[in-house]
Parts: sequence; C-alpha cells; structure tokens
Amino acid sequence: MKSQRPIASGDEHQVLQFRPRTTPSPPIRRGSGIVQPLHAAPEPLDLSRYERPREEPDDFRHRMLANIAALAFTIALTAIGIWLAVSIADLRRTQDCVLMGRRDCARITTPHI
Repeated sequence: MKSQRPIASGDEHQVLQFRPRTTPSPPIRRGSGIVQPLHAAPEPLDLSRYERPREEPDDFRHRMLANIAALAFTIALTAIGIWLAVSIADLRRTQDCVLMGRRDCARITTPHI
C-alpha cells in the first residue's frame, strides 16, 4: 500500500513575526495584498464600565447561607445519584443471574452473631 504524504512546497509554510500592539507599525506587504497592523485600544479594557452603584451593601450572611444551601443540595444530589447507580447495578446483576436460569440469585442476609 502506498503511503499518502502531502507534498510540501516552500510556499506553504511561513513563520509569522508577532509584534506588541502598543507600538504602531507600518503596513506590511505580503504577496499581492497589504496587511494593516492592528491598533491598540487607547485605554485598557476592564469591567469597571459595567459596574453600577448599589443602593445597599452586600449581605454576606445571606450569601453564605445561599452558598451552604447550594453545597448541601449538590451533595444530596450526588449521594442520590451514587445510590441510584449502585441500585441499578445490583438489579442488573440479579436480572442477569435469573436470565441465566440460576435459582440462587436472591441475596439472603444473615445476622452477624
């Protein structure tokens, strides 16, 4: 079987030089077109322009209670998911045993003396 390798020519691969955006640079000629350099924003972009003044300060006690409630809900949901997965696996194991025609599939729990 023939190996399928792409034929690479010297025109396909170019190393691009990246310059910081803070200094304006002249347009660069590449091939048939002119590439204009990107200009930097006059001021740094941050989220301060989206902030609004609050009428009342944060209620940290309420926030902590909400976080604790969310954590408890997540833990309970995870525990229910694990219990459900174990129960389904046990039922599947019992069903496989019955479908094989065995008669000793039921689990008998014995008290520990």
